Amino acid sequence: MLLFLGGAATGCGEPATTHHKPGTTHQEASGDVGTLLTGDDGTGHRLREVPSDGAPQVQLALRPDAEDGLNLHLTVRNFRFTPDSVGGAALLGSGHAHLEVDDRQIARLYGPWFHLPAAQVPQGARTLTVRLYADDHTAWAVAGKPIEATTPLTGAIATPGGHTHTGPGSPAPSAPAPAPTAPAADRTVTITVRDGKVTPAPGRTELKRGERVALRVTSDRADTLHVHGYDKELALPAGREATLLLTADRSGLFEVETHESGLVLTQLLVR
Repeated sequence: MLLFLGGAATGCGEPATTHHKPGTTHQEASGDVGTLLTGDDGTGHRLREVPSDGAPQVQLALRPDAEDGLNLHLTVRNFRFTPDSVGGAALLGSGHAHLEVDDRQIARLYGPWFHLPAAQVPQGARTLTVRLYADDHTAWAVAGKPIEATTPLTGAIATPGGHTHTGPGSPAPSAPAPAPTAPAADRTVTITVRDGKVTPAPGRTELKRGERVALRVTSDRADTLHVHGYDKELALPAGREATLLLTADRSGLFEVETHESGLVLTQLLVR
């Protein structure tokens, strides 16, 4: 089991942190650990190969959550999660993990527990995969292959409305379950990214603590949105709007940016 999106966020009132310095990218390989290969993990992250003896290892276990989705647990060896060092040099045995559903990245994981809501699991999805990465976003690898664990999705998955949907090998429901109604947002921020430019120009969105904000982002290229301090992430498909609903339950100034293009989208000022 593993808790969703951000197992190691900063404490209440602490300042947000930035993954990398302005002008650098998340794909900038750093550090001299292992061998940086020309191949990648299938998502554009280069492989950093280390000897099998003492290499990081990961196992994935999951169980249905009674109220919503799945609880996942990562068991790791020769590895520790280092959320405060993301964007730094690669250090052997340190980093974070990515979670994929049928080869589509869902979240970045900063701890061993994660809650995966049913809304993040498409009907008929077949597999969950977790893969280990260094702080510089290269993928740990042994013998030219990324270090990962994959688990098939079977059985019913509960939704917040008390309905279920099923994975392969489970009996189909007699009728489609209605989608749960998400709580309304107090504020909505609509952002467009095109040709490396952010519209409207990045500014500050002021919120009262406890308010819910909807970040509606349309990017002309596939990317990932990240809210620093909250460690919330959202996959941005190319050319399609995606929405992240966030409860502002921490005070401070929190930067919202894209991972691949390294663009600041807005700042959330929570009082």
